[in-house]
Amino acid sequence: QVQLVESGGGLVQAGGSLRLSCTASGPLFGLYLMGWYRTAPGNQRELVADITRSGDATYEHFTKGRFTISRDNDKNTVLLEMGNLQPEDTAVYYCNARSTWDTQHGETGTWGQGTQVTVSS
Repeated sequence: QVQLVESGGGLVQAGGSLRLSCTASGPLFGLYLMGWYRTAPGNQRELVADITRSGDATYEHFTKGRFTISRDNDKNTVLLEMGNLQPEDTAVYYCNARSTWDTQHGETGTWGQGTQVTVSS
């Protein structure tokens, strides 16, 4: 079974920066899309950014040029660099990975356990 392990969350003051990392293990053939979603208290899960195997990235509007997603296929790792964090960015951030089969069948793929990001002041 594919497993995703996230790290890098924490508590920062407004204007601070964090780097989230996610590493996949297990049978990894066929993976196509990796990305980050987040869930704030009382809210639905929303996409933050994702990136294809070839490096084509998509960002949601609220990133406002502050976030950068990258992917290292050799290390099976996806990174999310977050700068100028604001209190509204407070959420649990989840790594996600989807194979071509997942995307073609409307499946949500594999999820990490989540890492907490808290922005204060």
